[in-house]
Parts: sequence; structure tokens; C-alpha cells
Amino acid sequence: MKKNYNYTRRKLYLPEYGRHIQEMIDSLSLIEDRRERNRQARAVIAVMGNLFPLLRDTADYTHKLWDHMFIMSDFQLDVDSPYPRPSRQELTAPPHRMPYAQSRLSHKHYGKYVGQMLRKLGEANNPGAVARTVGNLACYMRAKSYEYNQEHPNNEIIIKDIRQMSAGAVQIDETALNNLRSDYKQHFSARPQKGGQQRQQQRMQRGRNQQHGSRNFQKNGQRRNSQK
Repeated sequence: MKKNYNYTRRKLYLPEYGRHIQEMIDSLSLIEDRRERNRQARAVIAVMGNLFPLLRDTADYTHKLWDHMFIMSDFQLDVDSPYPRPSRQELTAPPHRMPYAQSRLSHKHYGKYVGQMLRKLGEANNPGAVARTVGNLACYMRAKSYEYNQEHPNNEIIIKDIRQMSAGAVQIDETALNNLRSDYKQHFSARPQKGGQQRQQQRMQRGRNQQHGSRNFQKNGQRRNSQK
């Protein structure tokens, strides 16, 4: 008895429809009567639609089924489709190359937009708004520098980076930077220290013992009162 394994069969163009649908489409090309072939093709489309009933409400659902049938026939099936027949060139055309911005960042830990904002602030004409915005950016740069280096940044470094990223168009003095509130995000490790974990467990155990003792005291008091 000859065994028929999948690895010896032909490759499926759309495996989600299964091999039986593929064989049904292959049999359509063997029908010589064009009218009968069109009728059988519409029946195959109905069977393909029954495999995915939840997708019937989507737009162009029937159009997709006809396109899939032509794909599974390797674009060799000659039937009258209610939609334009797809071609192999349309479906196998390579996608257009997307232009990616190749820009190098001198201060990666601050991000790309900090430098752009500082350059825009150098062109602004409102000194008050520029000062407030630079102050907010300086606080943000402090936080990002701490996240990156895990140590408190020096104000001189922040001032130097602001001047460098703005090409000298934005100025901030150290006195104003010292008066700004520092919001450092302290990152705690996900795993607590061994000593702290033991102390926490001891506190929880003492709390359980106290609750257990108070319950026993209430039960003993009720028993004594009942005996009296």
C-alpha cells in the first residue's frame, strides 16, 4: 500500500483553506464546459466563505475570496469573475523603499526631541517663555541623566549640554538651575534585600501572633463568664 504523506504532496499556496479546497480549485481547470466551470467556481467560493463566517461583515469580503481562488490556481484558472482578475506582477511587486532618517545623536540619553526643542528656542523672541521652557527641559535632562548614569548630574554638565545642543543660542546660568526643583526618579531593585525581607516577615509574624493572642483572650473570657 502506497502511503501519501504531506511532504510528498504539492505545496499549498494558501494553507489556511486546506488541501481539500486546493483540490477542488485544481479540478475546476479540468472542466471543459465554461458555463459549468463558472457554476462550479461560484460553488467553491461559497464553500470558502463558509470556512470563515466571521469575516463576512468585512469590506470586499467576496472580492478577497475570488482573488484567493485565482492565487490558489496559480493564476491559470479561466472563469468569469465579477471583479478584476489579479495578476502575478501586482501581488509579487516589491514594496517601496521607505526613507529612514539617518541622524546621529550627540546626546542619546536625552533623546532626539530635546535637541530639536533647544534649537527652536534659540529662534524664539519671547524671553520669558524661553526661560520657562529651558527650565523645564533642564529638569527633564537632569532626570534622564540620572536614569542613564545612575548618579546625580552636575549642573555644569547640564549647562554645557544645553549650550552645545542649541549651538550657543540658548543660555542658562547656574544660579537659575540651582533654584529649579530636582525630580530624580529613584529606581529600586525589583528584588528586596535579604535583611529587609526578613524584617518584613518578622513584622507580619508578630502581627499574626498578636491577632491570635487577642482571639484566645476573648474566647477564654467568654468561657469564664459562662461558668460564672
